[in-house]
Amino acid sequence: MRTDIFISGGGVAGLTAAAAFGQAGFSVICADPAPPITDAATEGADLRTTAFLQPSRQFLERVGLWDRLAPHAMPLQIMRIVDAGGEVSEPRVAHDFNAADISDLPFGWNLPNWLLRREIVAHLATLPNVDFRPGTATAQVMTREAEGRVTLSDGSRITAKLVIGADGRTSPVREAAGISVTTMRYGQKALAFAVTHPIPHENVSTEIHRSGGPFTLVPLPDHDGRPCSAVVWMERGPEAQRLAALPEAEFNAEMTERSAHLFGPLTLVTRRTLWPIISQIATRMEAERVALVAEAAHVVPPIGAQGLNMSLKDLRVLLDLVEANRVDPGARDLLRRYHRARHAEVLARVTGVDALNRASMAEAQGLRDLRMRALNAIYSVTPVRRVMMRAGLGATG
Repeated sequence: MRTDIFISGGGVAGLTAAAAFGQAGFSVICADPAPPITDAATEGADLRTTAFLQPSRQFLERVGLWDRLAPHAMPLQIMRIVDAGGEVSEPRVAHDFNAADISDLPFGWNLPNWLLRREIVAHLATLPNVDFRPGTATAQVMTREAEGRVTLSDGSRITAKLVIGADGRTSPVREAAGISVTTMRYGQKALAFAVTHPIPHENVSTEIHRSGGPFTLVPLPDHDGRPCSAVVWMERGPEAQRLAALPEAEFNAEMTERSAHLFGPLTLVTRRTLWPIISQIATRMEAERVALVAEAAHVVPPIGAQGLNMSLKDLRVLLDLVEANRVDPGARDLLRRYHRARHAEVLARVTGVDALNRASMAEAQGLRDLRMRALNAIYSVTPVRRVMMRAGLGATG
């Protein structure tokens, strides 16, 4: 079977890529080894959330997805960073980064990952030129100067002008293309779950720093009439495993303590899922007939909502180039331009998030005090604060 574009990977980034290139009029086949889990209660559901920053919303509007996602999105007006790194777990310093300082719009809009999959899969079903094949893995990729040849786990064979690797941090497409990666490990894991709390979040995303990594609460719609937030709790691996295994009452008590009691007693309302934390970057984002996007190209810890927003920037740049060369979307010069346009910025962001994560892990009291002083310095100088906020939105790239 022939297609313009084959996409390996049906996570949020791969599905968005299928929607984007399908909306642009290209024939697309997208395959993923696992059927997408589109219900929060199903075992294996991705309980993490994604905050789409302003440039990502613009891209989702362009590719026809935002109207479907908007009714479920929770706006994020303020990002609050709290230092609770003293002798006891209570706020020492809290600074609000308000989107109103740089824009008329919120910083971003938060949605659960399982819901994103549900809505994007439903949208793909309306695009006749997109063939989504869940439960089918990419078994083999070979490229020639004129085309890519893909064999799937069901034995079907596909010829494509462009092969997009959106298949995660262990990307089969990247491996087949012979592209190496640099990986940084922290000995950390992240717990992801949702909670209710008596004190409203008021559309404020709150990142609490103590040690082991940040404890971040991101606003969600009310649950059973109570304020609700998605939580990502990063800790060193053994501690994260201990927390994941605690009886629910004990877990509620420990996470309330770790939250510095900012929202009152926290109550777990979902399962706890555990994710390994690494930073990773591919040495190149292209090869013959191949483009890498999302976690096939770069992985960062979940700090500052950078991960999927970087991925959508990959897709935006690649789509711009492909739409300008519709005859051959996998031309070598096009793919080299894609690499040049993205790799330097991706490297800078991976390096920056790596530094922030290492600072958030600080155990020694002196280092935690130094982190607090650095936060105060950034916040107290208005031009610096605004530059940091714009950089966080991706305005520099």
